[in-house]
Amino acid sequence: MRARLFQFTQKWKSTAKEAMDHSLLFAKFLCLLHLTNNYLCSPTLVYGPSMLPTLNLTGDVLLVEKMSHLLGMVGPGDVVLVRSPENPRKTITKRIVGMEGDRVTFLLDPSHSDRSHSLVVPKGHVWIQGDNIYASKDSRHLGPIPYGLILGKVFCRVWPPEGFGLLG
Repeated sequence: MRARLFQFTQKWKSTAKEAMDHSLLFAKFLCLLHLTNNYLCSPTLVYGPSMLPTLNLTGDVLLVEKMSHLLGMVGPGDVVLVRSPENPRKTITKRIVGMEGDRVTFLLDPSHSDRSHSLVVPKGHVWIQGDNIYASKDSRHLGPIPYGLILGKVFCRVWPPEGFGLLG
């Protein structure tokens, strides 16, 4: 009887150790996934007409890297993911047109007139615009965007397959 109990205990210990090892491996994987997604690179789905023809109206899955803006390595021409100044639950994807200190000139209402306006982007802000100026709510409507609202720089389109490749 004692031998059976000892054998059962040894088997249980072995099974428990194996379960613990697998649990630790899974926890490490989840930590790595969390760190990668929140601090290095994450996929995001974007859709709408504001970035036509660069991005599709029906949606693209883009990879957004999250270090460049923290290191000050974004500039005019870069496509960025930005937290909306109007609705913090929403993100918008636009192109940086001007950085702090840059003079930007833009059409006030491109679909109805050729009137333009110029201004200097204030310190700590960027000027963003959609590639489709006729259907984009951007800095022309929202004003200069605080640099802190930039969430990341888009570097690659991964879906749809025919559009796969680097953006920039």
